[in-house]
Amino acid sequence: MRTGEPLPSVGDEPLPSVGAVLADLATGLWHWDTATGLVTVDAEAARLLGLPAERTTLTEAGTRARLHPEDWNEITGVIPLAVDEGTLAEVRIRIMGEDGHVLRIVRSRSKPSFDPVRRSYQLIGTLQEVTEPVPGTAAARGAVTGDWRRSREAFLLDAGRALAEARSTAEVLRVAGGLSMPGFSPDGLVVFGVEGDRLSVIGHHGHQPGDIRPFDGLPLSTDYPATEVVRTGRAVYLSAPEQYADRYPEIWPFVRPFGRQSWAFLPLTVAGRPMGAWMAAFAYPVAFTPDERAVLATVARMLAQALSRAGVAETERALTEGIQRSMLPSLGPEIPGMRVAARYIPTGGGLQVGGDWYDLIPLPSGRFALVIGDVQGHDVRAAGLMGQLRIALRAYAAEGHRPDAVLSRASRFLHGITHDSRDEPADLRFATCLYAAADPATGMLEIARAGHPDPAIRLADGTVMMRPTAGGLPLGIDPDADYPTTRFALESGETMLLCTDGLIETGGHDVESGWRRLRAVLEGHEGDLEQLADALVQAVHGPSSHHTTGRLADRREDDIALVLLCRAGEDSPCGGAVAERPTVRRTLLSVAQDEPERIAEARRHLRALLHDWASAEQVDSAVLLVSEMVTNVLVHTDADALLVAEVTRGPDGRRLRVEVTDAGDDLPHKRRPGELASSGRGLMLIELLADRWGVEPRGRGKSIWFELQEPAGEAGAA
Repeated sequence: MRTGEPLPSVGDEPLPSVGAVLADLATGLWHWDTATGLVTVDAEAARLLGLPAERTTLTEAGTRARLHPEDWNEITGVIPLAVDEGTLAEVRIRIMGEDGHVLRIVRSRSKPSFDPVRRSYQLIGTLQEVTEPVPGTAAARGAVTGDWRRSREAFLLDAGRALAEARSTAEVLRVAGGLSMPGFSPDGLVVFGVEGDRLSVIGHHGHQPGDIRPFDGLPLSTDYPATEVVRTGRAVYLSAPEQYADRYPEIWPFVRPFGRQSWAFLPLTVAGRPMGAWMAAFAYPVAFTPDERAVLATVARMLAQALSRAGVAETERALTEGIQRSMLPSLGPEIPGMRVAARYIPTGGGLQVGGDWYDLIPLPSGRFALVIGDVQGHDVRAAGLMGQLRIALRAYAAEGHRPDAVLSRASRFLHGITHDSRDEPADLRFATCLYAAADPATGMLEIARAGHPDPAIRLADGTVMMRPTAGGLPLGIDPDADYPTTRFALESGETMLLCTDGLIETGGHDVESGWRRLRAVLEGHEGDLEQLADALVQAVHGPSSHHTTGRLADRREDDIALVLLCRAGEDSPCGGAVAERPTVRRTLLSVAQDEPERIAEARRHLRALLHDWASAEQVDSAVLLVSEMVTNVLVHTDADALLVAEVTRGPDGRRLRVEVTDAGDDLPHKRRPGELASSGRGLMLIELLADRWGVEPRGRGKSIWFELQEPAGEAGAA
């Protein structure tokens, strides 16, 4: 409530006439100085507090002991609000008796002031007993009771929770527009911001789009409640149209057509600085009691904090999108005979920038290179290193270097910029990377890998296989590291997937279970290459919601980059439905002399190729024979082994042919090993388990092959 009359002070000798009048009105006077912690009351105020009717001075603790605990908290909350708004502080107080029951209820009205030097409050006020209405009457239903306080507290808790969860300005405004305040809910809301020296409308609720146009862009010098709130930092309450028209006659003609009866304009303050104003308009008269003002002021503070957080988040998102757009490439024009699709999804935390990236680099003679990598970390430094490394890789590729030389130079470059003497040891970074040079005319790929996950191949019939490739250490660890190259051809209708580990290991999955999840998507998808890229993302993180180079998904765990490369065929469109009757299913794998551990990879590779073979016994036999053949090459020659396995379909069903080639000239021959011999059983096993087999010289080197025929009537569908 506002008043222009100052309240009399309580001195050593109050004015007799004033004291007599107040005594006749059963009204007491009190004075509270928070700096000294003393409360002085006159005789009537002492009587109302349940003390002897004489002037006395109490401590804050002694005063608090006479009041209900909830009401003392109410007083301490209303005082700062009244000082901020320059209004009276009015509170209903329950005076407690010695037996713990309510002795009486009094109304306290005071004029608080704040001393910035002493950092304390001075209050001068009155106490007057009030009579509670008879229970069940209309007056009782409208009275301020503990139930109203509880509903107000519940409302503020719900409002605070909803505003805290809002992630954008639009969402904050939606939440604010849906707030239903206890006992008095506005039907019109407007949130104002400040742009330079003018007022701007950030958002509104309960108005048509054109209704608020006259108030958008008003100079702050305009005689308008919202501009006054921004200038002074104090709330403006208008309980009736007459008050509005008297105080703001120039703007009133624009306000009158809305037909509102009461208005509250409150400052939106963050860190002590007004960032705008909030208008709540009511279709019915509102008295704006201290309780109602407290609710509005609390909502305004929460709204200001929510808008500030949303503004920072939106700025960060804009910065993130700008950084990622500047760093991620365009896939450029179409490549004859091949299709490429790519996705990048940043982590959901912080600035949403990280070290994952992909690139497509044109090379001489119509060739191109695909690059995918992951710099350690999910912060701005990782993004910065990623940008530098991407530029370096493009430069080395443009110079015409082979894949192994490109990665070797990139590793030295990253080691040099991360091992600068000025860097702290804990901030040293490394990066995984896969570089693939592709020839669209032949489908031939040359791949060098630096600690990165192997590619996966989706064959024309939908079979998905990991494609093991030779690799070296991640970039930046050893400046002298070598990166061997793996060569293989992408056949017509086949698709290669390159991805960072974020796509594999998200959602509590490890490498094995993550690959099984992605394999199911790759094998079951029917659609074009872009739809397949979206399906992979959605399988990991649900429906997409961002757009960077395609539809992206919100996430929280790790960055994701993925690239799909498909060699188109007439019968097998890239990423489309699998061919019903594929002619050939083929794979190849090289095993070097110094890579005996890849024999296990060869076994897994063959099992993946035969995933739908009808006879599990034949699959076991084929795996055993491949292991024996490759091992013999590594043990009995100085050459590397090249494994080629293909499944073909003919009139008599499907047939598996496996061929292992090496550069050795000595042809193997059957022997009769003794019981204790450690070798000599290889060809005996082939002769025993294979349907057909043979040894063929190849000019330089030789090949050993075997064939298995799938049992008639049990052939798989692929």
